[in-house]
Amino acid sequence: MRTLVFSLRAIVAAALFVALPAQSLAQLYVGVGISVPPPAIPVYQQPMLENPNYMWTPGYWAWGSGGYYWVPGTWVAAPQPGLYWTPGYWAFDNGAYYWNNGFWAPQVGFYGGINYGFGYYGNGFVGGMWNGPAFSYNTAVMTVDRTVVRRVYVNKTVITKTIVDRDRTSFNGGDKGVQLRPTPAQLALRRSGMAPTSVQREHEQVAAQDRHHLATVNNGHPEHGAMAHPLDATHPSAHAEAVNESDRDAARKLTVHSTHVGTKPPPAKPPL
Repeated sequence: MRTLVFSLRAIVAAALFVALPAQSLAQLYVGVGISVPPPAIPVYQQPMLENPNYMWTPGYWAWGSGGYYWVPGTWVAAPQPGLYWTPGYWAFDNGAYYWNNGFWAPQVGFYGGINYGFGYYGNGFVGGMWNGPAFSYNTAVMTVDRTVVRRVYVNKTVITKTIVDRDRTSFNGGDKGVQLRPTPAQLALRRSGMAPTSVQREHEQVAAQDRHHLATVNNGHPEHGAMAHPLDATHPSAHAEAVNESDRDAARKLTVHSTHVGTKPPPAKPPL
């Protein structure tokens, strides 16, 4: 039965991704519920930006065949100038945790109130702004190579925060989760957002294939919290090790046997 659940999810997801245009993918929600929450956001340093107009995408815990695994934070190119990245987030609903995809939009939307750091402190974004076709970086919270990236500023009104134990929660809703809720405008922004780029998707997929990224292997403390360049099939993690059947067996035991398919994620509900 467990194998059937995963097979059904894969078939339905593939069909929907083919049926929907790329513009709609950010509002597509396909996934199984997980019975335990993701680990806390680990503490890591941001690698230096070497390419003008690249955007920071924070690291996050994703779910794969081996369970929760860490997708390192990295710098990527936006699909087009003027778009900002809204990170994805986990939300608790009806006894399980579900993933809400990140998306690109003209402004940063709702990402569960999760403190991802580096300008993403739970609500909004203070890491920089677009000025026409060029992006200006707030060096109060962003690490950039100023010999290459010259459009910078320092917003002294921004209080630079670090992720500490008390605010490293990585999920919204449920017991001990962040209780922030999206506004109607933020929900509308999510519905109109653009899907992650092919580079972002490949970065996530390659990370999923290395068991060193698994929370059960690194105990919630991945060796590489972030990297300057995204992972790809020709540049996987150094000393990568394939996810094994034991990892997959452990993950299947944490999967809720129901599949949610729709154009929006299930709402995060406060604890009873």
